[in-house]
Amino acid sequence: MRPILAIAALLTAATLGASPAQTPGQPDPARVTAGMYTADPAHTMVEFRVNHMGFTDVFGLIGPITGTLKIDPAHLDQAQVAVRIPVRKLFTTSQGLTEHMFMPGLGDKPDYFGPKPADAIFVSTKVTPGADRMSAAITGNLTLNGFTKPVTIAARFTGAGKGLLGGLYVGFEGTAQIRRSDFGLVADLGLVGDPVDLTISATFKKS
Repeated sequence: MRPILAIAALLTAATLGASPAQTPGQPDPARVTAGMYTADPAHTMVEFRVNHMGFTDVFGLIGPITGTLKIDPAHLDQAQVAVRIPVRKLFTTSQGLTEHMFMPGLGDKPDYFGPKPADAIFVSTKVTPGADRMSAAITGNLTLNGFTKPVTIAARFTGAGKGLLGGLYVGFEGTAQIRRSDFGLVADLGLVGDPVDLTISATFKKS
């Protein structure tokens, strides 16, 4: 047993003494190169959160998201982003609630999106960089459920670098709030909240 214990001790010492591996992406703006980027659908998604009857919040996810980002670190105010959000891919942890989102409805129109909702689209119209050059206010038009309204995303740069299989990537997180009634989603108002909080996680790969 002693040789086994000695080997284990050596492995433990080597592990403790090893420096941690650096992740490919780092929150360093100097790593960002100018150009056109394409959204990585596997790592770009929207989380939504809405209050349920004053008791708790309900969460859900929408993805995969596709789109483009044009960015130049020297001219951040000229950045442009356009993404397509597949509403039909929306899901929650409640099968019944998820199904309710896409039911035809009993009246003239569905309670929420109906069986064949169009993709939502967000197109930026203005980018205001923060003084720290790590954040920005991204204002644009969100088209959802047949309605188009202005929305501002509080975005933050989270990392850039070379992927494990090559290619240059940049990552961002963002938050925004919309009112579902602005987009014709008025079912159950008073029971389910009107404000909907959005959290965006987006990874883009240089084209």
